[in-house]
Amino acid sequence: MTAPGQIVIHDVPRPAIQDHQILLRTRRIGVCGSDIHVWHGRHPYTGYPIVQGHEVSGIVAEVGRAVTGFTVGDPVTFMPQVTCGQCYPCQHGMEHICESLKVMGFQTNGAAQEYFPLDADKALKLPAGLTLDQGAMIEPISVAVHALRRGGGAAGKRVLVLGAGTIGNLTAQVARASGALDVMITDINDYRLALARRCGLEHVINTQDEELMAAIRRDFGLERADLILECVGVEATISQAIACARKGTTIVVVGVFGEKPRVDLGLVQDRELSLVGTLMYQRQDYEQAIALASSGKLQLEPLISDRFPFDRYTDAYRRIEEAAGRTMKVMIELD
Repeated sequence: MTAPGQIVIHDVPRPAIQDHQILLRTRRIGVCGSDIHVWHGRHPYTGYPIVQGHEVSGIVAEVGRAVTGFTVGDPVTFMPQVTCGQCYPCQHGMEHICESLKVMGFQTNGAAQEYFPLDADKALKLPAGLTLDQGAMIEPISVAVHALRRGGGAAGKRVLVLGAGTIGNLTAQVARASGALDVMITDINDYRLALARRCGLEHVINTQDEELMAAIRRDFGLERADLILECVGVEATISQAIACARKGTTIVVVGVFGEKPRVDLGLVQDRELSLVGTLMYQRQDYEQAIALASSGKLQLEPLISDRFPFDRYTDAYRRIEEAAGRTMKVMIELD
């Protein structure tokens, strides 16, 4: 991407790898909402030119001399973080919030290329039976896994997810698969809500048609939600989360806010609510995401709304732009 709205595809030499790297032959690339921010020139931390691609699966094409555990032909995905290893978070098991964090596809080049050199310690094998499509969705599943972990886990809890986009849908599905007592998901988009039902989510609420607190009391009872996850990133939904929270509830802020919201901190204080941020994922989240995807407990195929070959990359972005509210996961294929 040479500038907002401009993508150039050209031939380059097959890259060489270092001893500690593998060479990935990219096969699937999922398009993320953050990619679209870059396409529109609205991502505050991305410059141009940049090669995108961070939700990826592929096949190992070459293995560095110092690498063990991988062989040519292995299907893999990878964690797209580039970290310093020296700062306080990195030294205390929190590399995903490194003080100098870079993300492939945003601050450093990603895998939207036929061959991609990758540090082997960033790669994870995909088990037999997991498709390349599913492999490219491990990254967003990991976002959901980490968000729920930040909220203390879903097991035995009534979980409310605000926002039924890809991340919200996956968060609700992961909560259900992780032993949630009950799960509710909300949105104002009928396409996304219908898809949530197709994925087996039972309590699906259009908050333009039904008052949220009434729906919560009807479906969850007077105890309401034990855990709330805001997966939209707008003032209206974080305000809903705070207003509907039972005293002492944890609210996990998953959505990325383009504008600073005004929220009622008086309610946060008075009700002893916990507002918890979540960013990206750690290796254990990727491992759990792979296990969940392999278990068959997640409905992933319905989330893929569109497919494009690599040479129509620009068309994929335009599809998302023109069909706002009627696309979910757009998949780029290299076959």
